[in-house]
Amino acid sequence: MTKRAMLVAVVFANALVCVQGQTRMLVPMDLSQTDHLKSYGLAYWVLEKNGQVDWLLNYRGGSFLLEYSEVVARECRIRGIAFEPLSAAEAAQVFSNVQREEANTDVVRLEKAPRIAVYVPPDFKPWDDAVTLALEYAEIPYTKVWDEEVLGGKLSDYDWLHLHHEDFTGQYGKFYANFRTAQWYVEQQSMYEREAKRLGYSKVGEEKKAVARAIKDFVGNGGFMFAMCSATDSYDIALAAEGVDICDVMFDGDPPDRSAQARLDFSKAFAFENFKLDMNAYRYEYSDIDIPSSDPPPLRDQTTDFFTLFEFSAKHDPVPTMLTQNHVSIVKGFMGQTTAFKKSLIKRTVVTLAEREGTEEVRYIHGNFGRGTFTWFGGHDPEDYQHAVGDPPTDLSLHKNSPGYRLILNNILFPAAKKKQQKT
Repeated sequence: MTKRAMLVAVVFANALVCVQGQTRMLVPMDLSQTDHLKSYGLAYWVLEKNGQVDWLLNYRGGSFLLEYSEVVARECRIRGIAFEPLSAAEAAQVFSNVQREEANTDVVRLEKAPRIAVYVPPDFKPWDDAVTLALEYAEIPYTKVWDEEVLGGKLSDYDWLHLHHEDFTGQYGKFYANFRTAQWYVEQQSMYEREAKRLGYSKVGEEKKAVARAIKDFVGNGGFMFAMCSATDSYDIALAAEGVDICDVMFDGDPPDRSAQARLDFSKAFAFENFKLDMNAYRYEYSDIDIPSSDPPPLRDQTTDFFTLFEFSAKHDPVPTMLTQNHVSIVKGFMGQTTAFKKSLIKRTVVTLAEREGTEEVRYIHGNFGRGTFTWFGGHDPEDYQHAVGDPPTDLSLHKNSPGYRLILNNILFPAAKKKQQKT
């Protein structure tokens, strides 16, 4: 740490000395909050400065309780975040209410700012990915990693890893039918092939499967993995297809294994089992996991497309409770190459966090592997119903209170939580 950084930390620590005794600051996350998304960034910023953050689960939308200081209050005003100063007595009353035995609420102490990595290729554009949009808007720092870093063991430097619409099967997103002559597609395939050869692999599909296995090791060793869109099902397919050629000739130069389906090993996958591969290179679909199918695009009424968050016990199931914190329980739907997961193909060990009621569509899932966890969220962009290649980026300043983006940011803070609930 530089002398300047040490000085800033000392000044911040001194500024946290409570005004008017033991006072606190409540950052509400219910409908009274002016900017939900930047509130997560504030919590992360306080953790970076070694400040104290308590996450009040199911209390006013999953509010944050901080030690009061003029430094933090000023930061709230700069970021446009609503907050409520609390006296020592008021703070004690909040803790008492949250920890009542009969209330489905509790408090979790956040200990440190997690080290965040985002898996993206060198030609990555921030607006291609809802998570990086959320991180940028909330002012949460992250590091970009790709295949060389993953295969080189660099993931051990991080606590949390995000994957978005990467294709781990080696089929270049199955954009072949519509974009095989597009300049961006041709350049991407060439870049991926060069990278695979540089790293010692003859095929992109085999290199991507090796990356998937390295990420699996990261999770098994205690890492937190969050994925959206096609990085969910393509990841599990890649794990199950270890040692099996599932790519057609236009992707890797030779035809796929005719017995590929029978050779899949579902025990190697995180979340899905018994799925059927879609090996038609002209279809924009990897398997029957995705529901509704992306090819042909489903005819849906956007005004009636919603999914429901499950409610969990804050005191007995704090992990899924953290991941579903929101100011609403029903969230508007949005499409993606992988929009949702077919319920009948999800392993029994996986926890469903949200679903489209009355359908087979599961939108949000969580599971454990080894000492780590994975959380997968279907769809591409919570505020862009049917995002297409080349569409303009989403301006999150117009969606400060987005429930869908809140689910993403819950995952950012989840690794910061103390293993056992903090009783104050």
